[in-house]
Amino acid sequence: MYQHIVVLTGAGISAESGLRTFRDQDGLWEEHHIEDVATPEGYERDVDLVERFYNSRWEQLHCGNVMPNAAHLALARLEAEFPGQLLIVTQNIDNLHERAGSRRLLHMHGELSKGRCPRSRQTFILREPFGPNNCCTCCIPAQRLRPHVVWFGEMPLGMDRIHEALDHCDLFIAIGTSGTVYPAAGFVDSVNHHGAQTVEVNLLVPDRHSQFQYHLTGRAGEVVPKLVDAILAGHVIGSDLAAL
Repeated sequence: MYQHIVVLTGAGISAESGLRTFRDQDGLWEEHHIEDVATPEGYERDVDLVERFYNSRWEQLHCGNVMPNAAHLALARLEAEFPGQLLIVTQNIDNLHERAGSRRLLHMHGELSKGRCPRSRQTFILREPFGPNNCCTCCIPAQRLRPHVVWFGEMPLGMDRIHEALDHCDLFIAIGTSGTVYPAAGFVDSVNHHGAQTVEVNLLVPDRHSQFQYHLTGRAGEVVPKLVDAILAGHVIGSDLAAL
């Protein structure tokens, strides 16, 4: 039976709930240049453009019909029923894990549902879209909140806590992530180094250079509930799970 599990989730798990992923095939973030909407410099150049970009995603998440899917719910059940230590690290900025019931959760790229004071770095729940009147309450004068999102050139959040969990885990699971963007791309190497078992769940068949020991190909909403069932039943990852 495992004692300490770390789960990394990426865009693939949210895409199954109907959220568009940021990256598309021509290298733009949904018809926007990365440098315009996902860098501190872009924010300084055109605050209104960046706010419109994130407001449209905030509205889709909070005002649309986007709901947690079976994979989110299965991970919440794993958290509730697994007797050992568990940390879910997500690269996603949506709140679908929370809405499914997960609490042992770290958003390494920030959260769409929060704004951040640019002076104090204190975060606030975003109850309305970004704009000149959406300001902090920690400063005098109040500061206009910026998206609580890690942009290119900024350090991901919670890295000390993540590395501590990786150092102690005996099972590392990556779900719906390409595994090509650092620092998350290096997580599997870190846990392989001290002998933890590693498994990835993805729609795509892994290439021969993958560092994961086991691969489960298919939709997260179909594969992850079966994987959680197996873990909670006390099974050890191996050939018996490779057919999930």
